[in-house]
This record gives sequence, C-alpha cells and structure tokens, in this order.
Amino acid sequence: MKGRTITGIKVSHDRTVRHNASRAEVVSRLSGRTVQDVGRHGKFLIVGLDHGYTMIAHLGMSGRFSITQPFEETAAHTHFVVVLDDSSEIRFIDPRTFGFIAAYDEDELGRSGVARLGPDAWTDPPDPNQLETSLSGRVAPIKALLLDQGPLAGLGNIYADETLHLARVHPLTPGGELSNHQLETLLAAVRVVLEAALDAGGTTLADLAYLLPDGQAGDNLAGLGVYGREHQPCRTCGTPIERIVIRARSTHFCPSCQNRA
Repeated sequence: MKGRTITGIKVSHDRTVRHNASRAEVVSRLSGRTVQDVGRHGKFLIVGLDHGYTMIAHLGMSGRFSITQPFEETAAHTHFVVVLDDSSEIRFIDPRTFGFIAAYDEDELGRSGVARLGPDAWTDPPDPNQLETSLSGRVAPIKALLLDQGPLAGLGNIYADETLHLARVHPLTPGGELSNHQLETLLAAVRVVLEAALDAGGTTLADLAYLLPDGQAGDNLAGLGVYGREHQPCRTCGTPIERIVIRARSTHFCPSCQNRA
C-alpha cells in the first residue's frame, strides 16, 4: 500500500465513519492522496497520507480487512472500500460495526484517541519502573487498566486475560497495588502471549468474526489458557476456570493460580 495513490473511496455505512462529519468529508479527504507510510500503535492502524492527512482504522470486535481485486465478490458487511491506483481494493468488513475508519487532519489527530495511547505493548513496551509510575495510586482493577490502553496499548480482552493468567495476577487486583516484581512478570507475560498469538495468526472464535486478510482463520484458540474456558480445568493446576464481569467485559481466570491472598 505504501507509495500507492488512493483513486476512490466507497462508504456504505454511516457508523463506520462516525468520527468524521460525514461520508463526503471522508471521501474528499482521502481521494487522490498518496500513502506515505503504514503503521500501528496499540489496536489502531495508522496510514500516513500526503497533504497532512492520516487515515485511522480500528477493527473493533468484528472488523477485518480484505485485500481484493475489483471483480471479486463483495463480502457481506463490507462498509468501506479503498481503491488504489493499481486497481486493487482494500475492503473493511465489520458485521457488528464497532470498528471505524477516520480521516483526520493534523489537529484532529492530536486530539484523537491515538494521541492518548500509552506505550505499545509489542514494539515499545515500558519497563517495570515506568509501568509502576503509570499505575501508581490507581485503584481500578488491573484487568480494566490493561483494556484502558493508557498504561499499555495493544491488549484486547482475550490477551489481557491470558497475560494475567500467565503472570499469576488476579484480574481484580488494583493496579496501584502491584509490586515492581509483579509488573516485571506481567510485562514478560505480555511478550509471551502476543508472540504466541502472532505466530498462530491471531485468535478466531466460533463466530468467525476475526479472520486474516486472506480469509483464513487464526489458529491461536487451541492454545488459550483461560479465555472462553469457563468450568474447564486450568492447564497449569487443574482448578476449574472461573468467569466474572469487570467493567462490562467478560473475564476468565484461575482462582488457584491467580489467588489474591
């Protein structure tokens, strides 16, 4: 995509571009722009364009991209299409419409959620001291703080559960109560969990909401230790996995391995 020029934009769902004033604004800002760089921070995809514009994409819970040719059948729930100067199309498919595409100028980007992200969990993780400072005095559960994206950007619900289990930290533990040693263990667990997920192509659940750009499913589901395994034995100690809800998010943990006592 880098170096290509956007020759067309198709938007078929207002919710997908809800962070802009209108579909027309997105189309006018992106059409004719040349892609200068493509990157990622946390769970945001960031496409730098010429003339000071940036395209931001967030997959939400069910979004995915498909790289196709114009003659290929359009998948259901395709709400946004970028047409490039080689005639290829990058299609955004999002059944639940929790994801979004935004076209920001420089000022808007500085006020957006991207500007408020913490250090990236994979490419630029903090050291234990930095994370300890970020969490100092925080009484919210560590599970909620990991999903907040402020202290650490990039973990979603599945990988937050897996990280806490591997680090043997109870998800309800207040963030400010974690010791420097626990945070060191937590950061090491983040690396292990994300590396395994990347090697497996991500985690595709039974709803097939997440697929790779080529339409294939990720293979990480079989390797999960706690997520989605309520009542099943912990792979470490055999204790049944429990499920609770923290800040409206389903949370899975082993009450033995992650004992708060």
